[in-house]
Amino acid sequence: MNRFIPYGRQFIDKSDIKAVVEVLRSDFITQGPKISEFEKKLAKYCKAKYAVVFNSGTSALHAAYYAIGLNKGDEFITSPITFVATANAGLFLGAKPIFVDVEEETGNIDVKKIEERITHKTKLIVPVHYAGHPVDLEKIKDIGEKYNLFVIEDACHALGAKYKDSKIGSCKYSDMTVFSFHPVKHITTGEGGAILTNKEDLYEKLLMFRNHGITKDEKRCIRKKEGNWYYEMQFLGFNYRMTDFQAALGISQLKKLNRFMEKRRKIAEIYHKAFEDNPYFKIPLEKDYAFSSNHLYPIRLKDEYKAKKKGIFKVLRKQGIGVQVHYIPVYMQPYYKSLGYKEGLCPIAEDFYKREISIPIYPRMNEEEVNFVIKVLMNKIFNRI
Repeated sequence: MNRFIPYGRQFIDKSDIKAVVEVLRSDFITQGPKISEFEKKLAKYCKAKYAVVFNSGTSALHAAYYAIGLNKGDEFITSPITFVATANAGLFLGAKPIFVDVEEETGNIDVKKIEERITHKTKLIVPVHYAGHPVDLEKIKDIGEKYNLFVIEDACHALGAKYKDSKIGSCKYSDMTVFSFHPVKHITTGEGGAILTNKEDLYEKLLMFRNHGITKDEKRCIRKKEGNWYYEMQFLGFNYRMTDFQAALGISQLKKLNRFMEKRRKIAEIYHKAFEDNPYFKIPLEKDYAFSSNHLYPIRLKDEYKAKKKGIFKVLRKQGIGVQVHYIPVYMQPYYKSLGYKEGLCPIAEDFYKREISIPIYPRMNEEEVNFVIKVLMNKIFNRI
């Protein structure tokens, strides 16, 4: 079988290539005008005041945690059903991730279980919008205000999604929102990320953190400016800058985001109808407060097929469907076990992992490919394993 349909992939067209080539032929391929242009357009799309772009979603998470002062001895609450970067970015700063179990239906953090994990060391809540389905942000905002905690949304799956009437990224219910522009995400810059916020003090700190902790702003300088060349390094930052040709790609991709979203939701709707009431697996749902961006289409195997997941996964790949699993609970990774985390910590998350398989969904999928995925999954292969 030559056909292989990945679970996700980028959509790059001639306009994207043209935008990148124009910058490569210009005077600035990094630290130029395309960075601020991309930031302004991203902030406008999400209806936030500020955006700061980074060279990856991971570096953006690191910067966001630094900006709110997360430090050694602090704890932060997050979900175990996420990529390791969500938790790792706190470890970089010496903080301890506290994992809260998830909702069975969405894979999102169970808001009802957050308060019982809050201690005097807790500084931050990091909800993850798993698969592009928003978490119940208003309830998390209320918890944050009650205990004087920061809220940073890990929205690496959720560009284009909405919570109630607000776009994810507006930061109506949080201090910051983090996006990723990896090739499987809604728009891509190759590698890249961004932080959105409505708070000027956080915005200024983020700008410096991605640039070695350096400022050239005379108003922020501690010493009197000695000349136009003068700059100050005021804290230990990193080189987390995005290039201008990446930003140009991001600008071009952003123009197509609504179209990409429509296609993802259309495919999800086709899957919903085709798989409704099937005997093998449960399909994702969309809660009444949510408008999902459908970054993933995670199916969950029913009880009689859960033990067959390894075989099912192998057969689907052999049939040409590039399924994936999202995710192994973070604390089950060997490194986290070495830190003292133990299995059994979040039983629903562990059960979710044992059942979950992500099937293909991305804007470039055509009708034939969608129908092929449906045909393979409904062709009684689950009963032959």
